[in-house]
Amino acid sequence: MIDRSSPVPLYHQLAEQLTAAVEDGRLQPGDPFENELALAERLDLSRPTVRRAIAELVNRGLLVRRRGVGTSVASQVIHRRDELTSLYDDMVRRGQQPRTEVLSHSPETIDATAALALGLPPDTPLLSVQRLRYVGDIPTALMHNWLPPQFADLSAEDLGGESLYALLRARGVRPVIAHQTIGARRPLPRERKLLGLSVGDPLLTMTRRAYAVNGAPVEYGDHCYRYDQYTFDVTVHDR
Repeated sequence: MIDRSSPVPLYHQLAEQLTAAVEDGRLQPGDPFENELALAERLDLSRPTVRRAIAELVNRGLLVRRRGVGTSVASQVIHRRDELTSLYDDMVRRGQQPRTEVLSHSPETIDATAALALGLPPDTPLLSVQRLRYVGDIPTALMHNWLPPQFADLSAEDLGGESLYALLRARGVRPVIAHQTIGARRPLPRERKLLGLSVGDPLLTMTRRAYAVNGAPVEYGDHCYRYDQYTFDVTVHDR
């Protein structure tokens, strides 16, 4: 319900309510979205207010506008909130059933960049794992992670069947904070093939350094995502 006495702008209230409808499944991926005029009349709101709310959802990746077709709910979009979770956790929370293919698994990889990110000497042998994450038959993310030597005994079978962070938590290591860098670029040929992208499609990227409660680095990741399967939705707090 829209609260007209609230100091929160009406468009923002509407955008939040529509977002909740997508996230809890009342609006399903691929569903046609109510047109602007009908929504404005039904809620007794101005068209500019409704238009701005819809634009918010388009910007968040929740709605897709297609010329000559109209607006519909985006397909299988994952939202990363301002909390430290893995992609696997995000998918499960949305009621999806992720599947992981381990592409490579090497417990003695030397990588100076990853070692530096983990606060280790550049010649430290690290566990290097590359995984391809699916939802159904759709490849969603290509993930390359490096972990410190204490996790070298994590097997490919473990990493193919469970969330990385769940495996760390089972060992008493809980990632609680991370530094992330988010970007976009054109995919490399191998990335385009693995993720089922067409020539010219963009690629979302994220690098992450995660830290345990004691401040120790526990994971460095370099991930890339299909542009139509992922959006970053971050809430910023004024402390």
